[in-house]
Amino acid sequence: MHAFPCGTLPLDFVGTLRARRNAVPTEKLATPGQLDAWFVEAGMFDAVPGADETDLGIAVDLRESIYSLVAARLAGEPLPTRAVAEVNRHAAGLPVTLRLHADGATRTGVVAQGLAALAREAAEIVGGDEAALLRECARPECAQVYLDRSRGHRREWCAMKTCGNRVKAATYRARQQSGAGS
Repeated sequence: MHAFPCGTLPLDFVGTLRARRNAVPTEKLATPGQLDAWFVEAGMFDAVPGADETDLGIAVDLRESIYSLVAARLAGEPLPTRAVAEVNRHAAGLPVTLRLHADGATRTGVVAQGLAALAREAAEIVGGDEAALLRECARPECAQVYLDRSRGHRREWCAMKTCGNRVKAATYRARQQSGAGS
């Protein structure tokens, strides 16, 4: 149900509002069940945390605060005070519960614990050296943010298999059509 192209959970979480620049973006966290599924699919929890409507609203607020911080870093602007306070409030929360068992380990908890983990990692990214690696996908319809850890720091797309291929295919089609009219 969810995509994880960034390799960084807070930035993948930001990407749950797809096509952010479109008149009507696609909300991938429209229900508490979708939030639960995101946490499990992300590997943060082994069992659904049991989100409710209140949790969903809090999660979306945190997502938008993380996006505001990332957007400010990308634009070279000061970090928005409200977004900093929101991320810091969540980052102070309890961690996901990790339990060791004879046959492995399990990660469980409530939504607030998952949001705390996302907020802590977002604070590390935005407030640390990795902030210089923040990029936004170059495909016009995509607004996914990611860390450019490529060797030359010239990565253009959030994921090659989706956005990169779409852009390259569109460029190829445009070249073929302009060549056919000559």
